Amino acid sequence: MAQEIKHVGRVLATKKKVLVAYRTLPGEAHSCLVVPTENMPDIFHDAIINLVESGSGQDSYEFADALDRNQFPDGSNMLRWLHGNQRLIKARTNEIEMTPTTGFSILLSELNQIIAEQRGVAVDDLSIKSETQEKKEARRMDEVPEPPAIKQTAEVIETSVNNNQIQTFETPEAEAKFYRSQADKLSKQAAEMRRKAEELAPIKKKV
Repeated sequence: MAQEIKHVGRVLATKKKVLVAYRTLPGEAHSCLVVPTENMPDIFHDAIINLVESGSGQDSYEFADALDRNQFPDGSNMLRWLHGNQRLIKARTNEIEMTPTTGFSILLSELNQIIAEQRGVAVDDLSIKSETQEKKEARRMDEVPEPPAIKQTAEVIETSVNNNQIQTFETPEAEAKFYRSQADKLSKQAAEMRRKAEELAPIKKKV
């Protein structure tokens, strides 16, 4: 049986290959962020493909987690480089089909539904923001104060994904600087949030 590779797919309409960085977005359960791999410089293309096929890439719940922990050969953080070079593309989950093995494909929207059912949650609850609120509610039941870093991370991610389009900039350079700054904040705070979430309730892997 062919080995299954997570996070790989293609655009349904064009069949162009992509890697799925985030399967859902906070507040937008039917949207995702993908990385088109065509026309990417060889040095970056080979590195990102090696990562997705590695143990680190396959063990990551979201491929963006692995991207944030690794660097391209030039020393740049993978997730920040992709964000800064506008290679993280927003798409509808029903426009992306996952191709874990040769000859098999499934719409990302359908895959998200399956994952949600397996976890006993709604598709809306698969996003980073929803996971944060789920942990928050659990802690309230146990009368444990919410770590402020997690709340701040959810707010930053929600603002970046949903509201940064209202920003105005005097020059393209200023806009690029803003996006790079936001990417740095997101990557660091998202990593901290996931670390704290794992400490509170580690995700059990199926044997």
